[in-house]
Amino acid sequence: MSSDRIFQKHRHPAKTFSLGLQHVLAMYAGAIVVPMIVGNAIGMTQEQLTYLIAIDLLACGVATLMQVWGNRLFGIKLPVVLGCAFQAVSPMIMIGNAPGMGIGAIYGAIIASGLFIFIFSGLFGQLIRLFPPIVTGSVVTIIGVTLIPTAMTNLGGGQGAEDFGSLSNIALGFGVLIFIVILNRVSTGFIRSISILVGLVVGTVVAAFMGKVDFSPVANASWFHAITPFHFAAPVFNLSAILTMILVAIVSVVESTGVFMVLGRIVGRDIGSKELARGYRAEGLAIMLGGIFNSFPYTTYSQNVGLVQMSRVKTRDVVAVAGILLVIVGFIPKIAATAQLIPHSVLGGAMVALFGLVLSSGIRVLGDQVDLSRHENLFIIACSVGMGLGVSVVPGLFAGLPEELRILVDNGIIAGSFTAIIMNLLFNGLGEKNGHLKVTSDDDVFGGAEEAATQETSSADASKKSVGSAV
Repeated sequence: MSSDRIFQKHRHPAKTFSLGLQHVLAMYAGAIVVPMIVGNAIGMTQEQLTYLIAIDLLACGVATLMQVWGNRLFGIKLPVVLGCAFQAVSPMIMIGNAPGMGIGAIYGAIIASGLFIFIFSGLFGQLIRLFPPIVTGSVVTIIGVTLIPTAMTNLGGGQGAEDFGSLSNIALGFGVLIFIVILNRVSTGFIRSISILVGLVVGTVVAAFMGKVDFSPVANASWFHAITPFHFAAPVFNLSAILTMILVAIVSVVESTGVFMVLGRIVGRDIGSKELARGYRAEGLAIMLGGIFNSFPYTTYSQNVGLVQMSRVKTRDVVAVAGILLVIVGFIPKIAATAQLIPHSVLGGAMVALFGLVLSSGIRVLGDQVDLSRHENLFIIACSVGMGLGVSVVPGLFAGLPEELRILVDNGIIAGSFTAIIMNLLFNGLGEKNGHLKVTSDDDVFGGAEEAATQETSSADASKKSVGSAV
């Protein structure tokens, strides 16, 4: 594979297109779920939500292309797909609903966090030492735990719904969840990788027959729209909001490091500090792009790594096609509006599985990469996860603190993350008791992303053996 030229005459264009479409489908559910959760939580209208989904898909495509193409300054030049970061969901909702902040503070914080990642990309080899597996595993576990209530609220029909908890909502939500479980049990390969997307589609079709689908968002959406910066609000730079999103961005970078290392092994490239720095800069630029165009911070999607291994197609042209497709879809609000057809109960059923996978990946990191025989490590996990969950279920705990401090402690993910970082420094320091390795090693394991990607690629190999062919 040439390191500079992406599109080469080594396969039929139709096959390249179909493989690129597979990558879009593999990440599509995650890409549309995040804007739907955040948009609904901060009170966006149907028209605003359509724009948010569209600009999110477009930004996913641009962010992916920046990593795939790359140059001397940014871009790791690997077949990596970027999408909106799940760990940003709760902090964005918190900032957006905080008095005196609002949506402008969300995007100001996103821009500042992206600039932070871009400027300090060369120093992350040292900064990542603050995020060994015991910290990242705890943080990912907290993210999964704190997002589950959002999933269950949607499963019941959505916050404030008149028919919340009705039999039809419960049947749809749990029906979608059961369908996804069955699909993962009986299917292999590519179908399993898009099981959540298939569940959303099937659930929406069933809901349509039940009269629970509103087609007006699609009917009212235009076929094309112009993309404008600061569409919803001009950025507002609030220190506590910025610190919150910087922490979220650092966790994303730690997970991206694992994805980069796994992909390097898959394509047969040595990934050193210079390549990692270019990857970090591209991610920082993608995050800033999300803030400027009022979408989201972006990070690598490990599910697409499994698809690279499963399909045995390791060239960048396939992912470049996926990025181009996402950009095209981002200019067509009609397509973006179809995501709004999904009823809350159907979305909630799929979210239980999706956020549950986030939770399980955190547990896997803690189980596989942390020495749980040490009391100190168990104590770190207990306090950080306990703090994250406690703050989430008792949101008024810090009501008496100043607003600037509350944004840092009222969010379970942030409170739990700070607890994990501080306690790890207290009990383990910056040494190697926690199993953290240097980024220059081929055997590095950073956070949950690499472990998750490795397991996905392993399961993909097993799938291929069982069905006798690759996708």
